[in-house]
Amino acid sequence: MYRFLLTPRWWGINVFAVLAIPFCIFMGSWQLSRFEDRVDTHQQQEDRSARAKAAAARPLDSLLPVDKVTSGRQASARGHYDTGHQLLVPGRTLDGKQGKSQGFYVLSLLRTDGGKALPVVRGWLPGDVNAKADRAKVPAPPKGEVTVSGALQASENQGTDGVQADGGLPKGQLGMISAASLVNIVPYDVYDAWITLTDTRAPLRPVPPAAAEGSGLDLKAFQNLGYTGEWFVFAGFVVFMWFRLFRREAEAAKDAALGILPEGDAPEGDASEGDADGVEGGASGAGGASPPVSRA
Repeated sequence: MYRFLLTPRWWGINVFAVLAIPFCIFMGSWQLSRFEDRVDTHQQQEDRSARAKAAAARPLDSLLPVDKVTSGRQASARGHYDTGHQLLVPGRTLDGKQGKSQGFYVLSLLRTDGGKALPVVRGWLPGDVNAKADRAKVPAPPKGEVTVSGALQASENQGTDGVQADGGLPKGQLGMISAASLVNIVPYDVYDAWITLTDTRAPLRPVPPAAAEGSGLDLKAFQNLGYTGEWFVFAGFVVFMWFRLFRREAEAAKDAALGILPEGDAPEGDASEGDADGVEGGASGAGGASPPVSRA
């Protein structure tokens, strides 16, 4: 009854199922491991951030380049602020007691003793950066030589929250904090990193450091979890379809063995015999009828 499994059609179905099921399980397990790695990295990043807040600041050059380990560490640098190139970063939100508030970062460039400039986010202010009254609240950077310390951050990119990479901003505004976006604004080299000050002066509010890219439970992490479910569903679907096809073929083979044929598949001989009987009946009926007798 199961000889149909040896047909070329079923050889193809079986080979496909044998290859597809392990592949789907492997891909689902791999996506699950990616999600678990992101969870572990997120926990490690939180632990490092907690330790970094309590640790003493280290010289900036000893923490470069910025990676998942050094991101969020307290860095210190010495120099003087470029008061002629203070920049405002619009469209930045900050969590507060009443939820998220819209505002902007106040960014100043610290000309270090090494010659390069370090972008320093001195704080955040609520309001609209295009409103003259809100811009008037921005305090001027300190004059003279200063030593600053804050959480080290990697340069932003187009995928960073709040970034305005389209350009077209008025003079004095910056859409993305990175060396690439500052190269055409200032006439000197800039570090491929920035810091956010831990201690700020009113009315500025400190900007908390962001988690290193790829270390948080972001959308990509939950995409990995979603892909995990999809691959396991695909594996279950292959098993379901194989059993469904197998059951249908087995029932058809069993019916054929018992001589039960599907509707519409009656032998041609039966139909021809029925038609012949009908014709004969019609002919005999027509021939056996007596013609009417006319009486005078």
